[in-house]
Amino acid sequence: MALAKLDVVVLDCPDPRALAGFYAGVLGGTVEGDQDGVWVDLKVPGGPALAFQKAPGFVPPRWPAADHSQQFHLDLVVDDLDVAEKGVLELGARPLDAEDRERTFRVYADPAGHPFCLCSC
Repeated sequence: MALAKLDVVVLDCPDPRALAGFYAGVLGGTVEGDQDGVWVDLKVPGGPALAFQKAPGFVPPRWPAADHSQQFHLDLVVDDLDVAEKGVLELGARPLDAEDRERTFRVYADPAGHPFCLCSC
């Protein structure tokens, strides 16, 4: 028996509305609940919600760097890595590990610097 149910994954960032817009472009969904620029929700179709919380003095993680740990990252499943890569780069992501094009995943940073992976099925 579970003790809890996952409600939302929250990402600290300097601009919650902008980062919610980035992930809405990647995942779809609806940006809701802008609370004075401090908290924004993204309701994702068919998945858990994401929330974005303003963090004054936010310092993005560095990947891979043990002294600036990423803490966590999102794995996003896609049908076509090349198509998805083009889309996330157009939305403002930047590649973190573009060396091995034969792997089943590619690593990027969102506009606030959080690492995420595009993964093929």
